[in-house]
Amino acid sequence: MSAEEGEEDTSCCASCGTAEGDEIKLKKCNGCHLVRYCSVKCQREHRPKHKRACKERAAELRDEILFKQPEGSHLGDCPICCLPMPLDRNVSTLQTCCSKIICPGCDFNDLRRAKELQVGGEAYGKCLFCRQAVPKKAEDFITNVMKRAEVNDPIALYQMGVHRRDEGDYSGAFQYLTKAADLGDAQAHYDLSCFYHNGLGVKKDKKKEVYHMEQAAIEGHVLARNNLGCVEEENGRMERAAKHWIIAVNLGHSHSLDAVKSCYRQGFVSKEDLAKALRAHQAALDAMKSPQRDEANAIRDYMKSRK
Repeated sequence: MSAEEGEEDTSCCASCGTAEGDEIKLKKCNGCHLVRYCSVKCQREHRPKHKRACKERAAELRDEILFKQPEGSHLGDCPICCLPMPLDRNVSTLQTCCSKIICPGCDFNDLRRAKELQVGGEAYGKCLFCRQAVPKKAEDFITNVMKRAEVNDPIALYQMGVHRRDEGDYSGAFQYLTKAADLGDAQAHYDLSCFYHNGLGVKKDKKKEVYHMEQAAIEGHVLARNNLGCVEEENGRMERAAKHWIIAVNLGHSHSLDAVKSCYRQGFVSKEDLAKALRAHQAALDAMKSPQRDEANAIRDYMKSRK
């Protein structure tokens, strides 16, 4: 049996032609899933013939995952109002007691309610989600995060990584971020890509930088997706760059919208695709709005203007 026939008929070993039976179980090639083997020996012997086709198919499978439009950003929905979280993490609040992230609108409502329920000059302040007391000291904040990190909470592990990074302990930060990334935290993947880009605690590694950036983008991290578009642009692959930017635009990322418009002017994006992206971008922005969030944003902007 030829190699080509073996690849077409997955009921037989691609190397020796042995058919699958009760006593013989064939295993798929982990790279391409196109062929199967009866043993590790057969897989090794067939590798020189199969290597090129395997890499091509593996790249195709990776692109299918990479360029699939996520349903939402990696931040998900606010656990209180159930609206998509704002893309700016800095306007939301982390509850260290349960590792839930609360949107600015719900946080503002809670603050207003706390002021209305003041007793003896002290605010009501409890976590909106689990109803535990909100820590008032920085030491209590870190203690809560450490407790959550000990039970492998990915958000807490990420926060510990950020804490270690801010202290200048890049090696410790890298370990925490790696654990969080292994548990699927998109933000941790993005930060690891930055570590490999800047050589913080590790040697600079472009391949690993892009890998972690891709993992973050797959989970809906818009900044990682935008950066992947920039990487593809630097490599002269504008079609792939445009795909990345359109995915980010569909999630509400405004900076990527400028890049998509530029691609349209250069002929890499059609008029129909641009119009579709514009509609999706506006829909994503509208989904993240609420009267409470608008009020919270207005107050925050006012406080900034007074500084």
